[in-house]
Amino acid sequence: MPADSTSRMDSSGTDGNNSDNFSTSPGASSTTSRERTDSESSDKQARFVLPGMPGSAPKVLTMNEVMDCVKNIQNMTLAHEIAVNPEFKLKPFEPPENSLERRVKDVVHRAFWDLLRKQLSNDPPCYDHAIQLLTDIKEYFDHIFLDNNQRILQKISEVLDANLIRQQAEQGILDFRAYANFVIDIMAKSCAPVRDEQISKLRELEDVVEIFRGIMEALTVMRLDVANCFLQAARGEVIANSVEYEKQKFREYLKTYTGGFPATEAWLTRNMNQNLPSADTSQVKHTIVNAYLELLDWNSENEFPELVLMDRERIEKLQKDVLHLCGCTTILALASGVPTFSQNPNMKGSFAKEVKILLEDVQDEAQLSDKMENVWLHMKQVIEKHQKTTLDGEAEITLKNQILQAAKKDSPVRNLIWKRLSTFLRLFMYSKAQPPCPPGFTEFFNDLETVSNSFKSLTSYNYAVYSEFYQEMLEKFNVTP
Repeated sequence: MPADSTSRMDSSGTDGNNSDNFSTSPGASSTTSRERTDSESSDKQARFVLPGMPGSAPKVLTMNEVMDCVKNIQNMTLAHEIAVNPEFKLKPFEPPENSLERRVKDVVHRAFWDLLRKQLSNDPPCYDHAIQLLTDIKEYFDHIFLDNNQRILQKISEVLDANLIRQQAEQGILDFRAYANFVIDIMAKSCAPVRDEQISKLRELEDVVEIFRGIMEALTVMRLDVANCFLQAARGEVIANSVEYEKQKFREYLKTYTGGFPATEAWLTRNMNQNLPSADTSQVKHTIVNAYLELLDWNSENEFPELVLMDRERIEKLQKDVLHLCGCTTILALASGVPTFSQNPNMKGSFAKEVKILLEDVQDEAQLSDKMENVWLHMKQVIEKHQKTTLDGEAEITLKNQILQAAKKDSPVRNLIWKRLSTFLRLFMYSKAQPPCPPGFTEFFNDLETVSNSFKSLTSYNYAVYSEFYQEMLEKFNVTP
């Protein structure tokens, strides 16, 4: 039987260092052979998903491949994704619904837990599966705890010793529930705070099989936490190494490629400020920032710049996010001129959430225009319900026309919103701290923050890799620092 309690473990290197593997249950075993399943904790079986961008498939990685990304920057796809995506996180890999792999996995898992329940219900109980389950749990802890937690790992190894547990089973003194309590105590003292509730609920269960099923589920998400914590801690190193690696590869490419980058040149020259003197020390950076902002309001008739092609899908996603954000903010700005909303902050906030939902599927300007009629009808319904009377004919026509016009780029209000957003993004690119929220964006600040963080991360990385080459291009047009 394990010890009744464990001493409070060191929190350094443990809190928040948790992770997930391929699935949620251990493999089966017998006294003579072991039937391994996809749920076990070996590195070969632990798989994670590198989220894909729209139009590209997600990539499946093992834990070893995740670790190698930091040690060997030549996995440039993963390193680039970590560098430019501030929200980057690995996700647990799950086979597609109705796939053969998913069906096999589900069948194997059900068979394991059913057999465990049957063995424990025997008289006397059979503990073959139970012992293997505890061995698998010990392997999970080996992957969850860092090397500086040898004292904890040693304690776990002593308690979850397969030979000792088997001796207890043979002597009829094995208390399987006591081992469950030991494992839960370890998890409670080492998991990230976000997992506290999940671990706490395990103590409320009575059925020992359900307890261990819950333990395995919790351990798998803890393992995913470990992988993401590792990547977050190493992000700065990954970015620095990845920038130098990409610059090196680009320089090597230039030795053999002499065709030039006409789309990139056209993109930069379009954004030169002719009013600035050619010797102005800020003109190069100013031109490049203008060029980056143009990417968010891109004219599809222009050829996309070659040196930003690697991030084209990310930029197209940002374009849609900006269109959605500007559309929502424009509508709310127009609504703020109506007493129903200007005099009722709560109603204005609720309407903002409703507008986000109404426009959430908007992908382009045409779709935004199509949605505006529904937005107007909803606004009219909200106003008339609050006023308990219909809108005045002239006021209705004026407001309706303003809402429908908001779908057009030349709408005065929408144009003002875009200028405020671009000014905010420009200030953010020039400074380390995020600027104050621009007027009109308060109700959509979370969306603004997501867009601005993604945009700055992407453009800062591109600038770090290609700024020297951009400068050389601009010098040909007498734009010199």
